[in-house]
Amino acid sequence: MKESDKDTNQAEETREEQASQEAVAENEEQSIPEEENEKADADDKSASEEEIEKLKIDVQESRDKYLRLYSEFENFRRRTAKEKLDMISTANEELMSSLLPVLDDFERASKSIEEEGSDNKSIREGLDLVYNKFKKTLEQKGLKAMNAGEGSDFDPDFHEAITQIPAPSKKLKGKVVDVVEKGYLLKDKVIRYAKVVIGS
Repeated sequence: MKESDKDTNQAEETREEQASQEAVAENEEQSIPEEENEKADADDKSASEEEIEKLKIDVQESRDKYLRLYSEFENFRRRTAKEKLDMISTANEELMSSLLPVLDDFERASKSIEEEGSDNKSIREGLDLVYNKFKKTLEQKGLKAMNAGEGSDFDPDFHEAITQIPAPSKKLKGKVVDVVEKGYLLKDKVIRYAKVVIGS
């Protein structure tokens, strides 16, 4: 019986060892998936955090692009509105420029009638009437004659020097001696420079 007890004890020990080995193996098998799950969760978290960072960067870049585009559009809108106003205010510039020689001819005709001392007053009065009406119409549209008389300072923004002559007096040195052709402004914009003679 002692031998059978030994065999039984050995069999039980063998079974216990097998059971403990199986338990250890099961624990190891269970721990491996848990570790893999933890790694997978950590990988998912880091991947989602990276995606969030990328999305944040994309949103910031899109916002910056939008702000730049909006400010560029606002600048464009203001610039075109200003150009449109300028265009409207000086729309008659070409017409006015082409009518200026007619105005000059009226002035010359009026001067020549005065100089010749014509006896025919009706011609003079008719010419003055047409000249004044024409001049007033142009002034109503924004035309102004420049005040560039003898003795005024030469200003290259308004005058065009066609020649220089010796100054008749020291006061006229570097100043306007004579106005050959009047200059005109259309709503404060020069459409024709005054042609002047300067004293040297």
